[in-house]
Amino acid sequence: MKIAVAGTGYVGLSIATLLSQKNEVVALDIIPEKVEMINKRISPIRDKEIEDFFANKTLDLKATLDYKDAFEGAKYIVISTPTNYDDERNYFDTSSVEDIIEKVISMEMDTTIVVKSTIPVGYIESIKQKYGIDNIMFSPEFLREGRALYDNLYPSRIIMGEKSKRAIEFANLLKEGALKEKIEVKYMNSTEAEAVKLFANTYLALRVSYFNELDTYAEIKGLNSKDIIDGICLDPRIGTYYNNPSFGYGGYCLPKDTKQLLANFENVPQNLIRAIVRSNRTRKKHIAEMIMRRDPDIVGVYRLTMKSESDNFRFSAIQGVIENLKKEGVEIIIYEPTLKKDKFLDCNVINNFEKFKKESDVILANRYEDKLFEVKDKVYTRDLYSRD
Repeated sequence: MKIAVAGTGYVGLSIATLLSQKNEVVALDIIPEKVEMINKRISPIRDKEIEDFFANKTLDLKATLDYKDAFEGAKYIVISTPTNYDDERNYFDTSSVEDIIEKVISMEMDTTIVVKSTIPVGYIESIKQKYGIDNIMFSPEFLREGRALYDNLYPSRIIMGEKSKRAIEFANLLKEGALKEKIEVKYMNSTEAEAVKLFANTYLALRVSYFNELDTYAEIKGLNSKDIIDGICLDPRIGTYYNNPSFGYGGYCLPKDTKQLLANFENVPQNLIRAIVRSNRTRKKHIAEMIMRRDPDIVGVYRLTMKSESDNFRFSAIQGVIENLKKEGVEIIIYEPTLKKDKFLDCNVINNFEKFKKESDVILANRYEDKLFEVKDKVYTRDLYSRD
């Protein structure tokens, strides 16, 4: 069957790649360069499995800038456009999703819309009422940047926001493209599925925040943070995962999802969700304070990306640390090979690594890499396990 995918970020491109193994898939985007790259089988994002599939698999996939070309004849239209949380307005911007919905409605098609963009709890029901439609459901994604296709090939679970034949059919399409044999599928209403997405990501943010606060305590008290974490995590109820300290949780999902969930708690008693959001701000301030104790003239920031296998640094935690350091008046230089400009956040970008090392009094590294070993005395990191 024909399936359209609107948006070719991590979610959209990985879904399009997965489904195009056995279906005709047309991906829609608004950036001509991305469309051209996809049609030439060059991945516009860094993802090992997508790059491998583009090079070695036969995929019935094309990209286009024309929404009518993408949507015409599609049995399912997957929306995976970006949605962002506006801190000042306390508002989740879903305009990109609604733009696609309105385009589909204008074409008067017999199709089903599957929203995979992150949305507030209750959004699908509000859309049904606003537009007088019923051919729409939510199906959340739980993907890692840089491993998005892998997480679709080996999904932890599939959540479908509808108990219907079409939900079963779409879940089966995802299962057919996957390599994992036994995949748990849960069917529920879209409102509950929306809550699953936000609460799942907020729990991950909670876990990151917990180990970061433990690490802050150990650092200030002069204790061995790794010994404490190792001892705690040997308890099987806690586990030795998602426990590596960092400069805070960041990336595309966790910051906005925690804030959106907090906004959804209006008129509902809570303490923990607000604390998670505040804890992340506190961690970034603490990191900046630890740097300033070294009294540097120039702070070098080694990589803006959150993860070693990612080229995306939207909302990365290090940016919050940079903003805190700028308030102290310290000069900051940035080493980020994926950045093709001379300035970022009003800081100089120096992508000559030798020059960067020489000019930096302190090098701030959210994740440690071997190339920093020769200047390890300059490096400040909280990476205890040399992994994400």
